[in-house]
Amino acid sequence: MQRVVSLIPSATEIVCLLGLELQLVGRSHECDYPPSVQRLPICTAPAVDVSGSSAEIDRQVKSALRDALAIYRVHDDVLRQVQPSVIVTQAQCDVCAVSLKDVEQAVCRWLESQPQIVSLEPRTLADVWDDILRVAQALDVPERGAAVVAQLQRRVAAIAEQAQGMDSRPTVACLEWLDPLMAGGNWLPELVELAGGTNLFGAAGAHSPWMTFDALREADPDVIVLLPCGFDIARTRDELPALTGQPGWRELQAVRAGRVYLTDGNQFFNRPGPRLVESLEILAEIIHPQSFSFGHVGSGWERLKS
Repeated sequence: MQRVVSLIPSATEIVCLLGLELQLVGRSHECDYPPSVQRLPICTAPAVDVSGSSAEIDRQVKSALRDALAIYRVHDDVLRQVQPSVIVTQAQCDVCAVSLKDVEQAVCRWLESQPQIVSLEPRTLADVWDDILRVAQALDVPERGAAVVAQLQRRVAAIAEQAQGMDSRPTVACLEWLDPLMAGGNWLPELVELAGGTNLFGAAGAHSPWMTFDALREADPDVIVLLPCGFDIARTRDELPALTGQPGWRELQAVRAGRVYLTDGNQFFNRPGPRLVESLEILAEIIHPQSFSFGHVGSGWERLKS
């Protein structure tokens, strides 16, 4: 049996969906789903203070990257203790999780073992499906991986087919950071289009771009979806003044129509794993509430109260 350490939440969810949770022997400090994985030893820690405001976190992260410092620390001692045979990490974003470089450096300091490193680099939904297959292959369950991907794809296709029949495609702005403003990129534009919306900012498969409030005001979207990276609904609500205090906020048509939504970006949209399908369901409920209802309101999203 493999001994698996997952250093990214989406990979932890993939391993568990494949039915291999018992093979996990360590996790990152951010891996919290399913809740049962929280029993596992923690192998990483943030190197910046994540309790500050959006602007403060942004300043710390940019300063660390500018100085070529790691955003996260790997606990070598814990890794040596759990002796993994497989480590799953990512090479997509140094801000989102422990980088491949940091993992390789930690492994090079070991003497006892040389585990297999599986590095994920998802930018699109197709990449996420491929990553599930890659993890399944590394853990010797390729057929199970193929079955899981097929089932997820069927759920996506059913929503997309229903959304195609909608009479309207509201314009949607997904905001992945509030101060400064960042639009959703990578897989988010795909999710918006699949849910029956017209994505305004960010390109499918490209990194999330910085943007200005003036650009948001000029585009004047029908729907605004707030999904800050790493924040749940409550934390997003706390950060709202940075956005709602902008001159002209109340004049936006999405605000006037009551179509601004807070979501749990941390649990759903920011994690390129199996629950991107639930993220699609959330967007479908938000964009076309008359046609979709999956039961995510209150847990996955809520409407911003005026």
